[in-house]
Amino acid sequence: MAKKVGDLIKEARTAAKLTQAQLAEQVTGVTVADIGKAERGEKELTQAALKQIAKATGVTQASLLNAAGGKTTSSAKTSSGKTASSAKKPASGKTAPTAKKPAAGKTSSGKTSTAAKSSMLKV
Repeated sequence: MAKKVGDLIKEARTAAKLTQAQLAEQVTGVTVADIGKAERGEKELTQAALKQIAKATGVTQASLLNAAGGKTTSSAKTSSGKTASSAKKPASGKTAPTAKKPAAGKTSSGKTSTAAKSSMLKV
């Protein structure tokens, strides 16, 4: 289940060790009550406010804006650009085999074509 914007705001704020009042001071046009309502999902904040919250709390703007737009991401990124979980490589490190081309002068069935036979006979 995807996290809601309010949950992400609260997580980012508490991780940054900010109170709702301290966060509200850093976001233009947003009150302490607005922060509380946003965290509870009772109010939607503007993209500009979400960008300011991201900057103040040290999370990426994309994490909050994607959640606000209903998009989900497989892993959350911090402002350092590191992901919480990284994609795993296949255990063998090998790629899937590719189809082999038939040898020159041979058809896909493995038989020598008539054109190839005639060019071989000309000596």
